[in-house]
Amino acid sequence: MSSGNYCIVGRIFKFAAMLHQRLSQKLLQKLSPQQIQLMKLLQVPTANLEQRIKEELEANPALEEGEDGGEDIPEIQMEVSTADDAPQESTEAEESVTDAETDSDVEEEMKVDDEVDMSDYYDEDDEGVADYKTSDPNDYHDPDDDKKTVPVATSSSFHEFLDQQLGLLDLDERQEQIASHLIGSLDDDGYLRRDLDAICDDLSFRQNIQCSINELKYILSQIQKLDPPGVGAQTLEECLLIQLKRKENKTIFTELAIKTIEKHFEYFVKKHYEKLARALDIGDDALKDVVEEITHLNPKPGSAFSGGGGEQYVIVPDYILTNNGGDLQLSLNGANAPELRISSHFREMISHYKKSKEKSKQQKEAMLFIKQKIDSAKWFIDAIQSRYHTMMAVMETILELQHEYLATGDETQMRPMILKDIADRTGLDISTVSRVANSKYVQTEFGTIPLKFFFSESLSTESGEEVSTREVKKILSDLIAVESKRKPISDEKLTQILNERGYNIARRTVAKYREQLNIPVARLRKEL
Repeated sequence: MSSGNYCIVGRIFKFAAMLHQRLSQKLLQKLSPQQIQLMKLLQVPTANLEQRIKEELEANPALEEGEDGGEDIPEIQMEVSTADDAPQESTEAEESVTDAETDSDVEEEMKVDDEVDMSDYYDEDDEGVADYKTSDPNDYHDPDDDKKTVPVATSSSFHEFLDQQLGLLDLDERQEQIASHLIGSLDDDGYLRRDLDAICDDLSFRQNIQCSINELKYILSQIQKLDPPGVGAQTLEECLLIQLKRKENKTIFTELAIKTIEKHFEYFVKKHYEKLARALDIGDDALKDVVEEITHLNPKPGSAFSGGGGEQYVIVPDYILTNNGGDLQLSLNGANAPELRISSHFREMISHYKKSKEKSKQQKEAMLFIKQKIDSAKWFIDAIQSRYHTMMAVMETILELQHEYLATGDETQMRPMILKDIADRTGLDISTVSRVANSKYVQTEFGTIPLKFFFSESLSTESGEEVSTREVKKILSDLIAVESKRKPISDEKLTQILNERGYNIARRTVAKYREQLNIPVARLRKEL
């Protein structure tokens, strides 16, 4: 055998070794469709739950809205005899038996259907009463809550408000088009952040309008005459200057304020008041009036208009906590969550099928479809019920751990708490607790609070006690609130005070907490 043949044979054996079969075992975790549906529903806040239920009502004809008939009927245990019975999010052609199936396949399905006891889906004594409920029967239900809807705030936008004023300016039709484009380029604060060269290019390519930088500057100066004062500015200095120059009753302090913005703005921003007083050649009293003249201006003129802040959101609480003489009572907000039950029409179809002596092929195929839809409806209602119990279990545990805070509203009474603490007490997974806490709110007597607010890290005291970082932040904000604004407390001094109170905390940690509270450094908190 030649060397070439040996080479070919060697390659064949090597290739065959790569294709050999192996038998191995793997341990995998997969979520069932019901678990996936529950996880998705847990993330839905109360404000969006009604829409999610409406989507399911439209997709599943076996599900319908209906109130409880007043009789306590035990939940019907429904079997899933085959994998085909599981609800699938697919088209009707995939859910029903198609004409393309062979006669043997149809016969097998009929046999499967004959094995299913339809009494699991129907009970003559029920008389159409709802089989499943989405709320706890022990809960008090206020009839006035049935028709509650989420309020929607309506108003004209900031840009529409400016467009309405364009007719007051002395501009021709072409200039009004450019002005309208400039107004559309303003941000919600009322500033023009874009470069003028880029705006010229946009006008040229999108609207076929040729204009120069000087023409843009002229039209922009006309927009700056509109209300509220300060719109159309490109920088903070320009915004403040526009407002100062548009004042009708100008004083000497107004002129000094204009001079401060134009020539000594850095001294003002960094609060170097001694340098600013020397530069303006004025005393402390006059400097105080100049600073007040500037601080009374609006650095965000767009926010002065009620519709200029973008969309307005209405928070719908998921939980309602009431305090009855120290006894905290928790309930789940049931607004916009209709009662659900299995369709009475489907029940009648099952009853008719049971009573008929001869069952045709079409009837059996219809029963397969009905079984799928009823199972899907039951699983959805069970998911709604599980959502209720899971949310209540999480919030009841939070109430137990944060009882002192929820009873008094004092942040210094908050205990350190993380997601694992709730998961250990409820037996739920940490990811499940996280889904419940996300985008959920509880209504208390001292405000509506997001659930994430209750979770915080711990900090050790000198005695070894674990306290919440929110307690330290509360003390920190209280110290800064009562400080002398002429001589604010430095971070080093704040650290010293907290250490004297028994909190083991470093200066850099104090600075981090101060920044999280959006409190500036001591120099920037100084006032005259």
